[in-house]
Amino acid sequence: MAGSRSVVMGRPREFDVDEALERAMQLFWERGYEGVSLTDLTKAMGITKPSLYAAFGDKKELFRKALERYTEGPAGYGTRALEEPTARDVVEAMLRGAVRTTTRPGGPVGCLGVQVALASSEAGRPAHDMLVAWRNNSALRLEERFQQAVDEGDLPHDADPRRLARYVTTVTFGIAVQAASGLGRDELQDIADMALECWPPNRACDGAQSGRSGQ
Repeated sequence: MAGSRSVVMGRPREFDVDEALERAMQLFWERGYEGVSLTDLTKAMGITKPSLYAAFGDKKELFRKALERYTEGPAGYGTRALEEPTARDVVEAMLRGAVRTTTRPGGPVGCLGVQVALASSEAGRPAHDMLVAWRNNSALRLEERFQQAVDEGDLPHDADPRRLARYVTTVTFGIAVQAASGLGRDELQDIADMALECWPPNRACDGAQSGRSGQ
């Protein structure tokens, strides 16, 4: 894509910036932040270290750009889900999107945000902190959407948007963890369907699920 090629000191870079960022995103998604070295990145991206620094900054900034690409691309289902007409439709789109994205044929399993967030050493702290903010922002946007649903009468007036947002976020990231652990798409979709049967979560649903499990 000619439009994505950049210029340094009047000379064009000898690589496609967009393609290189896509490869970096895939590598972070597959191995996490700490599991990827600069050598790994330059090899996967097909560029030199000076070119990486010139185009993307350091490893931290490259990861930030990769996370932005992931949010707008593979994880874009989250933003699109918020535009659904009802709260239940929002949740269904969110969960089904998580199942699809975390089990893409030929691609990394799980979620980039979850894979990297599991890192705990100081070396992974920059990415960890970015992802805390990323997850919190996602939960906040979902909470605001559920508050809108309460205001419009789509959800009961006594529904708690924050608790519902935390519930859906937890199930969504749980799907990603299970995908990374080897669960297949059908099994993950069953989890999503079970969560949808209990929307919004309430005691009546708890009783129904207990009865179902006893059959």
